[in-house]
Amino acid sequence: MDDVTREILELLEDNAKLTPEEIAVMLDIDVAEVQSIIKELEDKKAILCYMTLINWEKVGEEKVNALIEVRITPQRDVGFDAVAERIYRFPEVRSMRLMSGTYDLAVFLEGRSMKEVSHFVSTKLATIEGVVSTTTHFVLKTYKQDGVIWEDGEEDRRLMISP
Repeated sequence: MDDVTREILELLEDNAKLTPEEIAVMLDIDVAEVQSIIKELEDKKAILCYMTLINWEKVGEEKVNALIEVRITPQRDVGFDAVAERIYRFPEVRSMRLMSGTYDLAVFLEGRSMKEVSHFVSTKLATIEGVVSTTTHFVLKTYKQDGVIWEDGEEDRRLMISP
């Protein structure tokens, strides 16, 4: 990967709203080059999607997040993948990782209530063949997510520029 591609990825990782025109100005390169690099990265799935991080509490929406540790029995020829695929296909699952240590999968789940999350674990997750055990941890408060501090408390100290 060349330096320009790396810089484009880093800029988009920090702010997915940047346009190719803005990136071109920031890197002092041609807009067509930026568009071409982004298209290539999207085509080879290096850029998977563009996301918005939302603090739902700020708009009055309550959601419950949980981390569920899952131990599973690996299957012949496919290891953990077949069971993992069954789990990550559920729409409630926001992300999932294969882990080393005392459990195999870290499943991050979002629901409307603790009851809904508990229902998912007991009726959908725990009943999957190959799932040995689960441990559910409910998120009490988010301080930082994906590199973004949730509630910084600092005011914007930049000077307002008006024409």
